[in-house]
Amino acid sequence: MDPVDDLLATMRIEDARYVRVEANAPWGVSFPPRHLARLILISDGSCRLDSDVLDRPQRLESNDCFLVRAGVGFTLRDADDSEILDCDDLAAQASGHLVRVGGDGEPTRILSTRFTFDAVAAEPLFALLPPLFRLPPDDASGELLRTFELIEHESSARRLGAGFVMGRLSDALFVQALRTCCADVGSGSVGWVAALRDPRLALAMQELHADLSRSWTVGELARTAGMSRSAFAALFKERTGDTPLGYLTAWRMYRVKVLLRETPLSVQEIAVRVGYDTGTALSRAFSKREGVSPGTWRKTARGAGRGEPSPPRVRPVSGVLARDASPSQVLRVRERGGPQV
Repeated sequence: MDPVDDLLATMRIEDARYVRVEANAPWGVSFPPRHLARLILISDGSCRLDSDVLDRPQRLESNDCFLVRAGVGFTLRDADDSEILDCDDLAAQASGHLVRVGGDGEPTRILSTRFTFDAVAAEPLFALLPPLFRLPPDDASGELLRTFELIEHESSARRLGAGFVMGRLSDALFVQALRTCCADVGSGSVGWVAALRDPRLALAMQELHADLSRSWTVGELARTAGMSRSAFAALFKERTGDTPLGYLTAWRMYRVKVLLRETPLSVQEIAVRVGYDTGTALSRAFSKREGVSPGTWRKTARGAGRGEPSPPRVRPVSGVLARDASPSQVLRVRERGGPQV
């Protein structure tokens, strides 16, 4: 089983919005930190990108694309001295999926999508992302551009079912961007994706993820990888940042949180599904890791979906680099209303 496929199926994109920005110099738009992710493509023209998470401003040209993690703010503008408007103010002036901003100078065209997710289910993937990731200008960016063009076509054609089609295309767009991020993991990176990309560990990783409930031993995983126990354990720690059994526990706890939030299963039933002999054993392991009992966590997590306080801050899944902001900051929000930038 491919863990990435499993996670994408679990995390569910709860809401996706698309907008096309037609900007003419002078112009500037600020995007304050929000509990959502954004994918931005400069389809024509150029602009300047500023953010607190960047060492310095970056110049973006036509076909440049970047992904922004939830909780990260940024600004786009044509020049340093251009007036900046808040994206929420622009949304009020939107006409369908089109927003116009600026004067009558040089044009820049921007395609923007924004996404909300189930915070718990999306946690391992969001922990992979840097606060702001500029996608490399290769075949992957061309793939994204083609999907954006399909969304553009649906938006302008106004055919029956266009909203549904645009939503599914937006889902695909985000998955394509995530795939590009995962493919960009370097040989020196640490995390579960880095381990999956190591041919010496890939098979053992896939077998482990395919059956989290199995009573795995380091020896069994090493044999699956065709390595000695000591060599496997050392390489696994080097690639994931955790021991094999520590990694297994972390992913079991992730699965427990998804089941607690999304199903009526009892703690005992969940325990059997994730490899614990009893509900008591699971409760002990969960409380040690998360700081609260499974029952308390479930009540708080489900309350967050009704606008109540969000769940206690959870530790990122073992073996991923959580950079600058916790993926738990992504709230489970189903946003409604008109077009939004």
